[in-house]
Amino acid sequence: MANHSRQTAYYLAACLLFSAGAANAAEIYTGEYTVSYLGLPIARSTFTSTFNGDQVRINGSVSSAGIAKIFDSTTGSSSFAGRIGPQGVIPAAFNTSYKSGRKSQRTSITFADGNVVKTVNTPPTKKRRRWIPLRAGDLSAVSDPISATLLRVKSPAEICTRTIKVYDGEMRANVVLGHISTGDVPGYGDEAVTCSAKFVPVSGYRPDSSSLAYLKNQSKITIAFAPLGKTGIYAPVYATVGTKIGTVTVTARRTKG
Repeated sequence: MANHSRQTAYYLAACLLFSAGAANAAEIYTGEYTVSYLGLPIARSTFTSTFNGDQVRINGSVSSAGIAKIFDSTTGSSSFAGRIGPQGVIPAAFNTSYKSGRKSQRTSITFADGNVVKTVNTPPTKKRRRWIPLRAGDLSAVSDPISATLLRVKSPAEICTRTIKVYDGEMRANVVLGHISTGDVPGYGDEAVTCSAKFVPVSGYRPDSSSLAYLKNQSKITIAFAPLGKTGIYAPVYATVGTKIGTVTVTARRTKG
């Protein structure tokens, strides 16, 4: 798998499934995730979520697996702190770091009331000749890749009406949801909801990127959400992402810690 395509798959996996647990007071949950390509695992991750009242902390790690590990070993970690609001989880701080081969990157994002107030990338992002820059307002009312898909709803019918606004420290993107079905997700009963998802890059990206063009114009993406206890919060439990190299599948399995 090409390095850029794999990183794109990891980014989407983060946006779609890097969330775990149930939001009962002072409880800790561990979520395990597998990213597969052509039926073979290419990455695994584990996230531990601590819920204390309306306060949320999540810590996790991800690493390449299977055949992907043979070609280019990738490891990373992420952490998140925030609180539960009327629409979902409101971020306060997000940190992530990864190493892929000889390349390493660290990103720290600070939020205030859902708006980005500071971003630090180490090493700093490079200036590029062709680039869609971040614009005024792009970083208002956004989420990081961990909290973006923790949706709080009054009824399952509201889930697939959302547009998820995500910022990863460089790219701002929207994930526009549309309803496919209710139920039909093994192990999650009739409350599970499956949505289609359209990936729309907004800013902070190369306009001539063929991988992003494919994701925007041709990719078929589905995300299945399931409820977290009695909180009214839904989180993804399964997703498929069509890329230029084939379909990437992300599967979540939760175990109580």
